[in-house]
Amino acid sequence: MTSSARDAYREGAAVAVALVTSDDVATTWDEPSALAGITVGELAAHLARSVLQVEWYLDGPLDVDAAPVTAAGYYGDLAGTSEPTSALNTGVRARSAETAAQGFAALADAVTAAAARLGERLVREPADRRLTVRHQGHTLLLDEYLRTRCVELAVHTEDLALSLGSDVRAPAATVGVAVEVLVGAARHRHGDMAVLHALARRERDTTDALRVL
Repeated sequence: MTSSARDAYREGAAVAVALVTSDDVATTWDEPSALAGITVGELAAHLARSVLQVEWYLDGPLDVDAAPVTAAGYYGDLAGTSEPTSALNTGVRARSAETAAQGFAALADAVTAAAARLGERLVREPADRRLTVRHQGHTLLLDEYLRTRCVELAVHTEDLALSLGSDVRAPAATVGVAVEVLVGAARHRHGDMAVLHALARRERDTTDALRVL
């Protein structure tokens, strides 16, 4: 993967950090978000984690024996994505609430500082740099992990913006990477014929093949 993944990630992270640290988030922190059962603060924390986690996992333990998975495989292998009570989704909500518990000011300071450090660090990290995502156990090349974060940045920047009545969206480069990853995940999960039907023959799309998350 070329540096385009890092560029798309940095652009998306900059927009997300500006939104997470905005006065609109501060003043609506405890209000419901556009996502059922999640407050604005918890959604902001979830979005912020796409910056915070990159640094956490770069500095965390690496499973040196694990074969790296691709960004498409990372999402394609997820189970329970559409079930609100699945282990996956309850885990996401719990981690978001845990991160939000520090409050707006502390989260804003933490994500701003992390983004600044990553802006310099991602230039230096080698192309073969790997990391292990602790809560899932997957090991990925750094650039592949950044591609998964582009998905999160693209999706949840819009979620948070809609919660605030804002027209802010992730940059086109970030969204482009997100779409590539999610189509790849659909192919990984359902196969190419199912994705072809979803794209061109909807009447034959019996598995809702393009719905990945």
